[in-house]
Amino acid sequence: MEIEQLINNYKDFLVIVEGQKDCQCLQHLGFTHILILNKPLFAVVEEVVAQQPQKVVLLTDLDTAGKKLYRYLYKHLTRHGIPVDDTLRHFLFKETPVRQIEGLCSYLGLHKL
Repeated sequence: MEIEQLINNYKDFLVIVEGQKDCQCLQHLGFTHILILNKPLFAVVEEVVAQQPQKVVLLTDLDTAGKKLYRYLYKHLTRHGIPVDDTLRHFLFKETPVRQIEGLCSYLGLHKL
């Protein structure tokens, strides 16, 4: 599956990212439901659980801090019955050189934000 098609499959789902630049990149790609980690993680989990989304996509960076955030969110969201879809995350980190979500637009040849 090509990356553009895969991205299109996830544009309408709730996506959780680490920062504003990540959010801007995903907005540029057409994502519409983005939650930035700008509050305590337990509060993020509570907010997501209250929304009862069909599924959540966790796009934290692939550095030590991002992996730690991912593990916490995955564990607590799934514990509350919120499905986490890892397909896009795994594709980006296994099939592309992207290690930070904000770099996705540059990788796709879009203007730098």
